[in-house]
Amino acid sequence: MRKPTEAELAILRVLWANGPSTVRQIAEIMGRESGYTTILKLLQIMTEKKLVRRDESSRTHVYAAAHSENRMQRHLVSDLLEKVFGGSAAKLVVQALAAKKATPAELAEIRRMIDKARGGSR
Repeated sequence: MRKPTEAELAILRVLWANGPSTVRQIAEIMGRESGYTTILKLLQIMTEKKLVRRDESSRTHVYAAAHSENRMQRHLVSDLLEKVFGGSAAKLVVQALAAKKATPAELAEIRRMIDKARGGSR
């Protein structure tokens, strides 16, 4: 799976949140961030990179994310984990928690994940 650029990730977020969409729909949702032709060009590149699928069955092409949000997040985190943290999940979590304060709900979810990884339950 190819790694998306920041601009491509912004488009993917729109597709994940709204489902298959036309260029015009994506442009409207993104607002003034990007123009129609810029989004169209990015979608053409993303189609070549297999980040999106293009449905050409109607006059207006409809684009959909080729991978789920969860799958893409796992791919990007795995890449970051190896390149930046030498494969250490602990270092990644420590830096993530140091960079941004977690909410009580997020901390509870992290605890559940740790318990699950240990094979126990809380």
